[in-house]
Amino acid sequence: MTSEKGYPNAPAAGSKHVSVCICTYKRPELLKRLLDELVAQETDGDFTYSIVVVDNDQLQSAQTVVSDFAASAVVPVHYFVEPQQNIAMARNRAVENADGDFVAFIDDDEFPIRRWLHTLLMTYNEYRCDGVLGPVKRYFDQTPPNWILKGKFYERPTYPTGLAIDWRKGRTGNVLLNKELFAAECRPFNPEFRQGEDQEFFNRMITAGHVFIWCNEAVAYEVVPPLRWKRGFMLRRALLRGAMEPQTPSFGFPDVVRSLVAVPVYLLALPFALMLGQHKFMSLLVSLFDHFGKLLALVGINPVKDQYVTE
Repeated sequence: MTSEKGYPNAPAAGSKHVSVCICTYKRPELLKRLLDELVAQETDGDFTYSIVVVDNDQLQSAQTVVSDFAASAVVPVHYFVEPQQNIAMARNRAVENADGDFVAFIDDDEFPIRRWLHTLLMTYNEYRCDGVLGPVKRYFDQTPPNWILKGKFYERPTYPTGLAIDWRKGRTGNVLLNKELFAAECRPFNPEFRQGEDQEFFNRMITAGHVFIWCNEAVAYEVVPPLRWKRGFMLRRALLRGAMEPQTPSFGFPDVVRSLVAVPVYLLALPFALMLGQHKFMSLLVSLFDHFGKLLALVGINPVKDQYVTE
């Protein structure tokens, strides 16, 4: 599925092309918002861009949204399906079908500022690096419970523009990458990783000598709907996150010891945390489930069967 109705701004001669890649799974409304924001990107005629959507749902739940969008889109839109539920495989299919000089990744529950791509490219040109990452800030359409705000849930760290990141800060939620990084990689993201495949990718790239720069002005927002305020959702997500961590490159014996100590200590501390407020209690409980997920994974127990926690 492709829309070929031209670009929002006339490109300069010899300008570069960016393939914006979106991997999506059963989030049609959030995907629609993202697509609507992407089509309004300001290029100043300095570059062109297209959109690649990879639906990781074999039932193709994103097809209608993409089809309706492509019917009137002023940028090319390409739709593919990765039927096997695996985020690394979905990312690989996106890269495989990206024809730009650059590959930009943004999550289906995010949306960028209007000069997002322009800002990433300016930073790339200024620092002559291999890729640029930007911050992802939380966004609420409705006012959440006060304990969500006080506990700073869904807040992510930011860094000064120009910082060369280490692999632990690497992720694909808001990033621009030189397509040449993928030239020798038939499978850049490892499907053996249910999560953390992006950090593993950055670990390999940085070890090979590639440099990735942080740009604090290239902001994307993560929509945090009421579903994610539910305690059950947060705890299942923590279990999945913890269960995936033993696959990360840095995980080792000290991490095992840390989790073995943390679980009983956090259990004992829960009543005291509750006295300090719901935000403290939930912060501690999420951390407890994170550590518990690691220990379960180490003994071969998979607490969360699905690749994605969606409800």
